[in-house]
Amino acid sequence: MSVADNAKDPDLKGLSKTAAQLPQSGIRKFFEIASQMQNVISLGVGEPDFATPWTAREAAIYSIEKGQTTYTSNLGLIELRRELAKLIRRRYAVEYNPDGEILITTGVAQGLDLAARALLDIGDEVLIPEPCFVSYKPCVSLAGGVPVAVETNSSSNFQVATRALDDLVTPRTKAILIGHPSNPTGAVFEKETLMKIVDFACRHGLYIISDEIYDRLTYDGTHTMVAALPRAFERTITLNGFSKTYAMTGWRIGYACAPPEILNTMMKIHSYTMLSAPTPGQKAALDAVRRAEKDALAMAQEYRRRRNIIVNGCNSIGLDCALPGGSFYAFPSIRSSGLSSEQFAERLLYEEQVAVVPGGVFGLGGEGHVRMSYATDGELIKKALERMKRFVDNLSSSDVGMTAKAAR
Repeated sequence: MSVADNAKDPDLKGLSKTAAQLPQSGIRKFFEIASQMQNVISLGVGEPDFATPWTAREAAIYSIEKGQTTYTSNLGLIELRRELAKLIRRRYAVEYNPDGEILITTGVAQGLDLAARALLDIGDEVLIPEPCFVSYKPCVSLAGGVPVAVETNSSSNFQVATRALDDLVTPRTKAILIGHPSNPTGAVFEKETLMKIVDFACRHGLYIISDEIYDRLTYDGTHTMVAALPRAFERTITLNGFSKTYAMTGWRIGYACAPPEILNTMMKIHSYTMLSAPTPGQKAALDAVRRAEKDALAMAQEYRRRRNIIVNGCNSIGLDCALPGGSFYAFPSIRSSGLSSEQFAERLLYEEQVAVVPGGVFGLGGEGHVRMSYATDGELIKKALERMKRFVDNLSSSDVGMTAKAAR
């Protein structure tokens, strides 16, 4: 029997229903279209346009040359875990034991997967404020959990209202999953909001999964680490990594911090499914923590400059855009265009060769917005804004023409 015949075998059992029913990433759809077009300026990719600091790259090269290519401990290099413990203590005054409360993961994405599988039994519910990163709900579903959307909106700067949580909590609720600062909105949860979330979690016996990958890209004020808040440590899994702060997306190195009973469960899953994060990548991450602070600060300063360019530009062409407090995304409203977020993004791509992501793909509260990344060269951002102005102006001209025609 040929491969083709076997693929059509009516007796072949079906694939996982949970996996088969996962939606395709709404972000990837536009990247695929853009990759087939010429002269596209992409404001869609959530990836720094900087290279990884040279000393970190050098450390990885050196480790390979020295043959340091074997597995590490399942928890990760002890030197890296110790440096992270010191970093967290210095920045947030939170004490983690590097021997049992820090796990090096293959990116934050794997950390999220481990957290979900460590916490959830079949049917357990997870409250997820939306708009949110597109991976959150699928990771919960793949772990057997049920994602429950908690809507936030631009009128409150995408802060989570306790009453919305109270309305959705049930006996099956197990955890709340937040991204702070937010991808896609760029919003930073105020300390008061976070304290209310912790209080809510305590009242209902819930865990908190806090994705803080953008902690170093907080521009106005100081980042609040959720685990540092009163009563939060024992119930919080903190996810972080090197992709955004140190421009290390392709290295796939992240880390999770949690009390030992939670982290040990995550580590057991990790030991069976991944064994350990890539050794050269861990060596690069170790060097980044030790020697790339100036690089991290310089990149953050440049993102701040680009943030101002993109926000001022959007507002000047009639797309209402609040100043994001963190990450490297702006989330302007496109309601004035009269188009849905998907229509706006698709037409902008085809008519002006600018790629943005429709806000609707990020869940409740996202429709009526588009996500624009400013992890892109400042001059390209300016060119993209010029094209967007032309696009918006043409939409307005078309509306005027249609109104005049209707009047006749």
